[in-house]
Amino acid sequence: MFSRSRILSKQTQTLFGKMLIFAVPIMAMNVLQLLFNAADMVVVGRYSGSTALAAVGATGSLINLIVNLFMGLSVGAAVVMARDYGAGQPEAIRRTVHTSIAVSIIAGVLVMITGLIVCQPLLGLMGTPEDIIHLSTFYLKIYFLGLPASMVYNFGAALLRAIGDSKRPMYFLTLSGSVNVLFNLFFVITLKAGVAGVAWATVISQYLAMALMLLSLSRSPGVLRFRYKHLRLDREKLVDIVKIGLPAGLQSLLFSISNVLIQSAVNSFGSIMVAASAAASNVEGFVSTAMNAYYNAAITFAGQSMGAKEYERIDAIARVSVILIFTTWIILSGTTVFFGEKLLGLYTKNPGVIELGLLRLKVMMAVYFTAGIMVVFPGLTRAMGYSILPMLCTLVGACLLRIAWLVLVFNRYPTVPVLFAAYPVTWALAGAGQVLSFLYARTAIRKKQELEKGAPAEVKL
Repeated sequence: MFSRSRILSKQTQTLFGKMLIFAVPIMAMNVLQLLFNAADMVVVGRYSGSTALAAVGATGSLINLIVNLFMGLSVGAAVVMARDYGAGQPEAIRRTVHTSIAVSIIAGVLVMITGLIVCQPLLGLMGTPEDIIHLSTFYLKIYFLGLPASMVYNFGAALLRAIGDSKRPMYFLTLSGSVNVLFNLFFVITLKAGVAGVAWATVISQYLAMALMLLSLSRSPGVLRFRYKHLRLDREKLVDIVKIGLPAGLQSLLFSISNVLIQSAVNSFGSIMVAASAAASNVEGFVSTAMNAYYNAAITFAGQSMGAKEYERIDAIARVSVILIFTTWIILSGTTVFFGEKLLGLYTKNPGVIELGLLRLKVMMAVYFTAGIMVVFPGLTRAMGYSILPMLCTLVGACLLRIAWLVLVFNRYPTVPVLFAAYPVTWALAGAGQVLSFLYARTAIRKKQELEKGAPAEVKL
């Protein structure tokens, strides 16, 4: 007879393999996306100069600020779909699919209009250097034209991942991203279109990805099949999606606000620092993409477990997530720092940009596992139906504390290392809060399980 510890160990080993297999295509997809984004930066930096590189790099935090509130709703769609799928409810799945696509279209149009209106004033408020603000504004006004397509693709990808299909989104992104790179080279090198060429290449690829996603869903068998005539907002499903997705979106929004403030501080050092930070951030993305893949795996596996009422699996999912986070941090962070100078050299030939970018990489990679904890554990908590707690942790641990760091520490010691130290310090604090939120939700779910069994609750923390 197996002991409880041996059974859990076997369960953990099984889940490790399943979660890793599920996460790898998402990781590959995210890496491809980063490679395509890197191609934007490399092409514009190499062939249009460091000013153009800084102009594109200065827009990232602002794009996230405007987009992430609505993109968070895709998290709600993924959780609702995972639960419906785990519970084996065909009609609920059909309503979730069509409501999610309808929400994505509405959200995409709203984001596009908002971005076109506010991008220039917000760039000014962020203190974007005068020598790049006009190029940044030009880039954003083209970029936001592709947001409706990007929103539909991301919601569709969330639905597919929720049922365990992480491969199709990767295939679609591979094709659309390849087209993006080709158009980058054509527009920037051949037509000398600069930042406008990079932006138009991105827009074209986003609409191609959307077309591939909708075509695939419309040809999917069974209840997952998308039909335009069924496109509508189901009130019950909309409430479920918003209930989980809105706090997730607010969390991303709060994160983006703090990043905008840090970007404003980066801008105060001039366009060379902006270019260095943008290039280093792009390199760091190859580490963070793995953490995001584990987040998607955690939310899918935990959501399906909740739908099937297999609550005891959530502990094993959490353990596997921690193992994946630490393994990834050791391997990828070390590799990133070791090859940092060569990696940054792909973006620019400017030695000043490379030196400052390498400084940022060293500060960020030192304790990047804390960022992984902060990213992954909210997925587990949301899958259990608790979406407010992760948002509050982000509000306090990331947004408010980053503001406090900028006001109380950076203003007193206005150096580059002190500025970038805001990230690891707040990652650690926010990550601790996310773990506590998970433990609270886990305790409540265990009590629910015991009540369903009609036995006294036995909770072990």
